[in-house]
Amino acid sequence: MSEPLQTPSPAASAPPPAGSAMAMPPVANLEFKALLLLVFMALLVVGSALYVLYARGAFEATQKLVLLSDDSEGVVVGMDMTFAGFPIGRVRRTELAEDGKVRIIVDVPSKDAHWLRTSSVFTLVRGLVGSTNIRAYTGMLKDPPLPDGAVREVLRGDTAAEIPKLVAAAKDLLENLNTLTGSEGAVGASMGNLQKLTERLNGPGGALSVLLGNDAEAKKLLATLDRTNALLTKLDSLAAKTDTQVFGANGVMPEARATVVQLNTLLGEARSSLKKVDAVLVDAQAVGANARAATDDLGALRAEVESSLRKVDGLINEINRKWPFARDTEIKLP
Repeated sequence: MSEPLQTPSPAASAPPPAGSAMAMPPVANLEFKALLLLVFMALLVVGSALYVLYARGAFEATQKLVLLSDDSEGVVVGMDMTFAGFPIGRVRRTELAEDGKVRIIVDVPSKDAHWLRTSSVFTLVRGLVGSTNIRAYTGMLKDPPLPDGAVREVLRGDTAAEIPKLVAAAKDLLENLNTLTGSEGAVGASMGNLQKLTERLNGPGGALSVLLGNDAEAKKLLATLDRTNALLTKLDSLAAKTDTQVFGANGVMPEARATVVQLNTLLGEARSSLKKVDAVLVDAQAVGANARAATDDLGALRAEVESSLRKVDGLINEINRKWPFARDTEIKLP
């Protein structure tokens, strides 16, 4: 048989008194450890702050950009300036200039400054829903870069400010429409004139009475057209007769064609006669050439005869000189 369990007495299970020898000992170097914990916490806070400043770009090289606006409503320190949807700058502060304009100082990191050029445009847009946005637009990236400390005007686009203008413009438009569409308006008068024009178009004169002004002028024009049609009919019949007389079987053109054929025949006969005359002329030229040659021979013969006659004359003179008898010494040449 096992022995029964003995329960401890209440006196044995009670905690020892505070002043007894079994109390917990004190922590060694408690003040030094607490000081180390405080220093660690301070370093952690300072490191977190430095990291936040680094993440916010506080230690990054930047260049200043000054934007001038008439109103800085909605612009807060720390808001971003975006380019193509990406933040490339941050608002450092806003100040009021002496001329009453607002100067918005923007810090642009040097690594993102190449997106801004001298031709860049800056806008300050406030929509109906959402916060205010500062945006930069650069159309020509080959332009010179924007210098440090540049001052540029910002274009404001306030949708809420345009609502009263739109309401006023819509009101004026409705009033103008009411004036135009009224009974005495231009549109009402135009519709009345159009109705009258439609009635005249459906009338006896039709479109001619509308174009000419009255029915009498339209009737005159119709009569003139009828006369013109009759004259054209006569001209058609005259043209048909002329065609028959000129180009018909017994007309002028066939006779002229026959005359031309006869003339061609006569020209052919004249051409053959001219060929014969050319042959005769060739023979005459040959005869003339022979006559010219004979004439040259006669000239030489005449010269020889004259030379012989001179010799005979000299001989007769010599005989008369030697035999002086009374006689007729004249010699007649043939």
